[in-house]
Amino acid sequence: MSEKFDLIDYAERARAFDGETYKPDRDFHRLNGQLARVRDLMRDGRWRTLDQVSDYAGGSVASVSARLRDLRKPKYGAMRVERQYLVDGCWSYRVQPGEEQT
Repeated sequence: MSEKFDLIDYAERARAFDGETYKPDRDFHRLNGQLARVRDLMRDGRWRTLDQVSDYAGGSVASVSARLRDLRKPKYGAMRVERQYLVDGCWSYRVQPGEEQT
């Protein structure tokens, strides 16, 4: 019986994140934890740069940017991730409840 649950758990972890290089055994706990930290930080609706999100959540700017994109997906809440241009190629982001913008 526990083997069945292990297989289900593995299947869920295998589908949790996308990408050709994603390996559930190696990456799931790290990415899932980072996603939770990004979501917890951003749920207040305040504008933040990727550097600010990265400082809080850990990981690279590219990685937290990917987690913000994950929050747009229905399986992670279909949140609306808004962005605004600041200066010199720098953007800030905020997360709002609701469906993904197209």
